[in-house]
Amino acid sequence: MIALIDYGAGNLRSVHKALRFVGAEVRVVTRPEGLRDARALVLPGVGAFDDCLNALHRQELVEASRAFIRSGRPFLGICVGYQALFERSEEFNSTTAGLGIFEGAVVRFEEQEGLKIPQIGWNRLEFAHPNCPLFKGIPDGSYVYFVHSYYPLPTRPEIVATWTDYGDTFASAIWQDQVFATQFHPEKSQEVGLQVLRNFVALAQ
Repeated sequence: MIALIDYGAGNLRSVHKALRFVGAEVRVVTRPEGLRDARALVLPGVGAFDDCLNALHRQELVEASRAFIRSGRPFLGICVGYQALFERSEEFNSTTAGLGIFEGAVVRFEEQEGLKIPQIGWNRLEFAHPNCPLFKGIPDGSYVYFVHSYYPLPTRPEIVATWTDYGDTFASAIWQDQVFATQFHPEKSQEVGLQVLRNFVALAQ
């Protein structure tokens, strides 16, 4: 069973539907007790960094999520759920600390002539780790779907699984042990995204 966190602002329905489509048994959870017997955990994301973290605090899911990650079970963060893994964000003068699983801050794309912010649409993945299990069976250079103005800057480049260029070259996915996270939306990325989710579900079996 895969636990899917509902903090009131995530892209919950689409993620739930996509996970079910690739064969996962999914439980939507709002409290720590929902994580106890889960084999894997997904933190989806749409909205602001502080809204996500503040909701997780209210639902007592901040420390519960950290404990789940420490247990070594597979974890997938999506979009803001990816950004939440870092220490802090510059979004809207954020005052809420992230989960702090990884060192680094979430920053905004720099204004550049001809660059539209937010990035909305399809962009390419360049693999930094060709053996990352989340991208098994997915060709380098595949296109996935993004909606974001901010992205994390990891202080440790070895955790970067994929790079993407959008004015700046940014870490569009990370991987360490059983922790995976994507700035793009697998649930909106058609067959490539479904394969990402199939690969994640396979890790939980």
